[in-house]
Parts: sequence; structure tokens; C-alpha cells
Amino acid sequence: MKILCWNTDDSVWDHWNKIVDQEVTLIRALDGDSAKLQLESDAAFDYFFVFLEDKEFSKRVEDVVYLCGAFPNTKVIVFPNQPSQAAALRLLSSGVRGQCSPYIGKEQLALALSVVGSGEIWGGKSFILNLIAQSAPKQKTTTDQVLLSSLSEREVSVANYISHGLSNKQIAIEMDITERTVKSHLTSIFKKTNTKDRLSLALLVQGAFSAP
Repeated sequence: MKILCWNTDDSVWDHWNKIVDQEVTLIRALDGDSAKLQLESDAAFDYFFVFLEDKEFSKRVEDVVYLCGAFPNTKVIVFPNQPSQAAALRLLSSGVRGQCSPYIGKEQLALALSVVGSGEIWGGKSFILNLIAQSAPKQKTTTDQVLLSSLSEREVSVANYISHGLSNKQIAIEMDITERTVKSHLTSIFKKTNTKDRLSLALLVQGAFSAP
């Protein structure tokens, strides 16, 4: 496994090297241009870690948003040095797959990689629900309702579970179907609703069915 790391902090870099498994190769980039060149190269990276330092925090967030747009298939995980719900929403809505503490533990990192690798968003259920609650529109959106009306009954159920922060595995259990079927439903839902990820879909559902 190869992971590209945009990291300017030696202490955090040393920590990451200590907690990854032996078969994992970390490749360091010290600035955005270097990271972009690495992503443009033939090297296939399984993940892209970005340490969001306090200095120029907002600019770094926007740089990550740009890279997510330029490399949409890259699994990006950010490690912010300061809490910011606004930044988290901006990043996750732009394609970032997860958010972790810079000094995350070895077991937690392994779990985060497993979750992101399976197509889920990492950050914890309460974290995702909090983001949805803070950003959901306060009134019903007719356009959103029209988009959701194109879904089948099963797809509506999956979309509702997504809006409540459930993982594919949890949805499969609730609906008594396989995870593969859940993924199939999600692919269809994303296409019909013109959404690109779970957070966008959750916000769409919240906006369509929230109280006027």
C-alpha cells in the first residue's frame, strides 16, 4: 500500500511513520505543488493524507478542495490541527473521504482506512450527523423532492438510512439485504439525484423532508 502525505510537520510525520503497518509506504510532499505532481505521476496511491496546519488553515482547505476536484478518484483523508465544522463540511462535500486527528492511534487509523477503502466516510456517526444537522436547509425544497420522487421504494429507504448516518453494513442489516445490493442501490440513487457522495445525498434528503 502506498500513501501520499502532504505534511509539513516533522512531529506528525514521525507519528504517522510509527503507526502504519510495515507493508505501507509513506511518500512525503512538503507543499501543494509537489503533492499535485505526485498525483499526476504514474504512481498509484491508495490514499492521500493531508495535514491541515494552523498556519494558512483556510488556504490549505481550499487547496485540498481543488485537488479533490482535479483527482476525484483519490481517497483523501484530512488531519486538521484545529476543529472546524465549517471546514469539515466544505471538505467532505468536496469529496474528502475522512477526517482524523493528526495523532490518531494505530488501531483507529487501520479502521479509518478500512472504512474509507470500502467507500464509506470516516469521522464517526455523531460527527456526520452533526454536520448534516448544521447544514440542512430549514425549508422543504421542491427541486429536492422532485429528484427524490424518481427513486424506487427500496432506494428511498436506503436514502433515508443514509440521512441518519448509517453505514452500508448497518443498512444491509436493517433492510435484510446484502451490502452489495446496498451499494447497487446507492449507485442508482446518486445517478438519479445528481449527488456525488453520501453527505450530499443526506443533505438532499434532509432538505426535501424537513419541516416548513
